[in-house]
Amino acid sequence: MGFRFAETMAGTIEWDAHPGVQHPFSFEVTAEAASTRGYLMNGKAALRGVVHAPPLADPADADGTITIRPIGERIIRYELQFEGDDGKLYELVGQKDIRWRAPLRSFTYLPAEILDDEHRRIGVCKTSFNLRRDGWSFLRSFRPR
Repeated sequence: MGFRFAETMAGTIEWDAHPGVQHPFSFEVTAEAASTRGYLMNGKAALRGVVHAPPLADPADADGTITIRPIGERIIRYELQFEGDDGKLYELVGQKDIRWRAPLRSFTYLPAEILDDEHRRIGVCKTSFNLRRDGWSFLRSFRPR
C-alpha cells in the first residue's frame, strides 16, 4: 500500500534574462508513492501536475519526483520537468531545508531554480505553501493508495 497527497506552491519567479522583474509563479502537484515500503527505503514519490511560469510556460503539464527525508537528511526536494510554450524542456529544482527550530518556515518555503535543457539556470523562484488558505485541503488530500 502507498499514499497520495496534493500540494500547491505559489510565489514569484525572476528570469535571469530580466533581472529585477518578478512574475507570478505557481505549481500544483499530486505526489504518489505506489508502495509505502519503497517510499520508506528511498523517500521518493512521483509528482504530476501543472506549472504556471509566465511568460515561459502557462500552464504546462509537469512530471517529476519529490524526495521527502525530513528526519535523516532534513530535506524535501522537488524535481519537476515541463515543456515550455517554446517546445523546449525545462526543470524546476528546489529544496526545503528542514530546520526544527523554525519548522513552519522550513516546511512551507521553497526556493527553486528553473533550468533549461542544458541544465543552465534561467530563473529563480521563491515559493511558499499558504497554510491558511491551503492547509485544510492539503491534509484532506492525504489518501492511502
